[in-house]
Order: sequence, then structure tokens, then C-alpha cells
Amino acid sequence: MIRFIAIRLAEGVVTLLLSSLLIFGALYLAPGDPLAYLIGNRTLSPEAIAALREHYHLDDPFFTRWFSWLGDVLSGQFGQSITYRDDVSNLLGPRLITTTSLVAYSMVVIVVVGIGLGIVAALARRAVSDVILGLTSVGVAVPSFVAAAVLIFTFSVTLRWFPTFGSGEGVADRLYHLTLPVLALTLASGSYVIRVTRAALREEAARDHVRSAVARGLPRRTIITKHILRNGLTPVATVVGLTLTSLVVGSVVVERAFALDGIGSLLTEAVAKKDFAVVQAVSLVLITVIVVVVLAVDVLQVVIDPRVRNRFGIEA
Repeated sequence: MIRFIAIRLAEGVVTLLLSSLLIFGALYLAPGDPLAYLIGNRTLSPEAIAALREHYHLDDPFFTRWFSWLGDVLSGQFGQSITYRDDVSNLLGPRLITTTSLVAYSMVVIVVVGIGLGIVAALARRAVSDVILGLTSVGVAVPSFVAAAVLIFTFSVTLRWFPTFGSGEGVADRLYHLTLPVLALTLASGSYVIRVTRAALREEAARDHVRSAVARGLPRRTIITKHILRNGLTPVATVVGLTLTSLVVGSVVVERAFALDGIGSLLTEAVAKKDFAVVQAVSLVLITVIVVVVLAVDVLQVVIDPRVRNRFGIEA
């Protein structure tokens, strides 16, 4: 088990290094000069421009800047934003709270509603199952930015039930403000979890040990809880874990649509203005979260599924 985790950790570190290299390269290839956004409409002397380029290390060689940035990151320094004239770490702190709240709220909705409706769709009568399956077919096909526009128009502009922007203050107000963004973010992912849960439980219900339990006359509740749910929800746990990565990525679009002060909206602004330090820091945070989630899912599979342990030759 320790060897398996060590290998996955090494793969994660390599992924982060390669990702940071690609992010640096993409920013360098993008058109435009970040210094133009810093200067604005002002007219500066060549000496002043040269001083600014030297201050922000804009003329340093690519690999020199990359290695320098990696060293700063390992020491907890993400550089300085040329747009906000502030340390990137100061910008990330408050915005991480908003994004974390949005993703955590979304995960609760997916676990409770997604798995719950999936169980209902798998065990209820065919008419109920078909209705849920039909609704999920629509949900999976709707992109988050389309869902955000429809939700804003319906529940904010027309019905005035929810605010159109902002993340609120305090726990209750924050939950109220984040409800529509969460619905937009979880529509596709939640629908997918429902379909996966339904398929996994139906497949488990058709296995021989379940049929044997039915033939022995065991109570339906016992069959469902001990034979179907216990084994059938194992692959669902993996899917739910991987869904977290799609929520982190999708939050970039949803935060922009609802004007939330999260790291997603910060990233889009930084990309538009070629704010190197901010783009690099936010991208690194997002990729790190994805790598950690994938690692956790891999370890979870090994712990709960003996077949995975046998495949990798891992002892329990």
C-alpha cells in the first residue's frame, strides 16, 4: 500500500511540474504584453518602462523565470500581481473561501440529491425510474453557463427569489446567495451521478447473491441495505470523488456568470490582462486540487475494492 501511494505521489509531482511548464509556455505564446495593462493610457519614458520590465522580470529567459517561480512557490511566495499591485497570496486567501464554499455546497447537493435520486431510480417502479432518467438526460446535456443564464433569468430577474450576484456574508446569507450557482454547477454532474448510481445498483441487483437472498425469503429492506447498496455504491463513491474535479473546473465559468469573488473569476480576469503571477498561482492551485482528488480516489478504490488490490498486487 505504501509503495502504491508513493508511486501515485511521484506521478502527481511530475504532473504538477509539467502543468506549470505548460502554463508558462501558453502565457508566453499568448498575444499582447502584460506591461501594456500595467501602463494603461499613460506615456512613460523608455527608462521607466525598462525599470518596470526589470522589476517584474519580464525580460528574463523563460526557464530562468520558471525555476525562479518554482523556488518562490516552495517557499510560499506566489509573486506580485501587476494588475492589483499586491502579493498574489493576499488575493487568493479571501477568494479561496468563496470557491471552497461553492464546491463544498455543490458536493453536498450531489451526494444527497444525486445518490438519493439514483437509489430511487434504481429501486422504484419503472414509471418513476423513467421520469428521473429522462430528466437526467436533459441535465447532462445542458452546459453550466447555459444553466446559469436560465436560472438567473427565471429565479433572479423574473421571480426575484434569489440575488443575481455576490456571495453574501455569514453562513445563512452565503448559502442563500450560492444556491443558484450551485444548481448551475451541479446540474450536469448531479445528473451523471444519478445515472451512474442507477446503473450500478441495477447491475448489483441482478447478481446471483442477490437472487439467492430473494429466493431465501429475506426481507426486502435487508436485501437492499446489505446486498445491493453495500456493494453497488462502491463504484459510485469513485465517481463522486472524480466529480469533485469537474466542480473545481466548472466553478470558473459559474463564478464569472454570477459575479462571485472566487478564484475562478480571478483567473479569467488575470488571463485577459496577462497577469502572469495570478494565472500561474490560480492554475497551480486548481491543478493541485485535481491531483490530490485523483490520488485520494485511487487510494479509496484500493481500500474498499479487493478487485483493485488484486489488480495491482497490493496486500490488504
